[in-house]
Amino acid sequence: MQLNTYSRLSGFYFFYFSLLGAMVPYWSLYLKSFGFNAETIGGLMAILMASRIVAPNIWGWLADRTGERLRIVRYGAFFTCLIFVLIFWQEGAWGIAMVMAGFSFFWNAVLPQFEVLTLTHLKGREELYSRIRLWGSVGFIAAVMGIGWLLDLVSIRWLPGIMLGLMVMIWISSLFVEGKAPARNSNESGFMQQLLRPQVVVFFLICLLVQFSHGPYYTFYSVLMDSLGYSRTEIGLLWSVGVVAEVLIFILMPRLIGGLGLRKLMIISLLLSVLRWLLIGLIPENLWLMLFAQMLHAVSFGVLHVVGIALVHHYFSPSNHGQGQAMFSSFGFGVGGALGALCSGMMWETLGADATFCVAAIAVLIAALCATIWIKPENCAVTNR
Repeated sequence: MQLNTYSRLSGFYFFYFSLLGAMVPYWSLYLKSFGFNAETIGGLMAILMASRIVAPNIWGWLADRTGERLRIVRYGAFFTCLIFVLIFWQEGAWGIAMVMAGFSFFWNAVLPQFEVLTLTHLKGREELYSRIRLWGSVGFIAAVMGIGWLLDLVSIRWLPGIMLGLMVMIWISSLFVEGKAPARNSNESGFMQQLLRPQVVVFFLICLLVQFSHGPYYTFYSVLMDSLGYSRTEIGLLWSVGVVAEVLIFILMPRLIGGLGLRKLMIISLLLSVLRWLLIGLIPENLWLMLFAQMLHAVSFGVLHVVGIALVHHYFSPSNHGQGQAMFSSFGFGVGGALGALCSGMMWETLGADATFCVAAIAVLIAALCATIWIKPENCAVTNR
């Protein structure tokens, strides 16, 4: 791959995940500033996840049928900016909910289709994906640390302005990327035929359980740390430690995949994820254990994300990659993330943080059992590639 192409693809990931670095740790604190309770915050955060249930599949189907994948990315990024501008006039839960639903419908069109563009550019060197994707993690770290420091100095109400600036940069970076659709093979089996194979169904169930388990983390981790007396700079540091570990694991992923294979990597990562949620739920006041738990983000997100992307590429034919990546996003981050945010919002004030994270650990343990029994990639490949 040419250096110019590498830098353009990497730049898009940098700004896209910088926006996540602004939103994921701090948006719940922004919502809290309006006096919303935990259930309302959980419901609002679930909107971001729920829009991934429908939106990516609509855009994925359209991209696979038209071949206009890059145009969809650009339009999605542009309308994300346009709709998010309305957030500056919203202070009630319903108004904020409408804006979140509107901008996230277009925002969720962007990443799954850009993943396909990236893998198309790699042309048979898909193991190098993690070397490009790691720049997204670098962007996340920069945003988390920088914004955490800034929000210790200024009001949390500055957050939407910062996020809008990053949305504009996502759109601008999309204008510098080139893209083309893969050639369609008339012998390829249809998308539904590929999707409904038992191993693929279980794979998406595992994706759902993994993202369900992240619900309390993405929704209430910052709130939990804040309630225990951690400063916003310290909260940003804890988030960043996790993503630094994620960057390092992305660098090592080609070697890990070659040495262990996708199946073993998935099972090991799921079991370590169980440990992570138990530590956060049961011993959150211990800074050193929290640093260790955040380092486990390398496996609970980093490894599982790369393995998931690779398995989608393995399970679906090239002309169905857009819909496959859309399903990966919608079923995992969408259904799983929305259920995780909603359930954590209902459990947080009634059962407490410890029980909520223990439920997350149980969900991942079930996912590990499913992976051990069902996930055998060598037995479920698309033959006409």
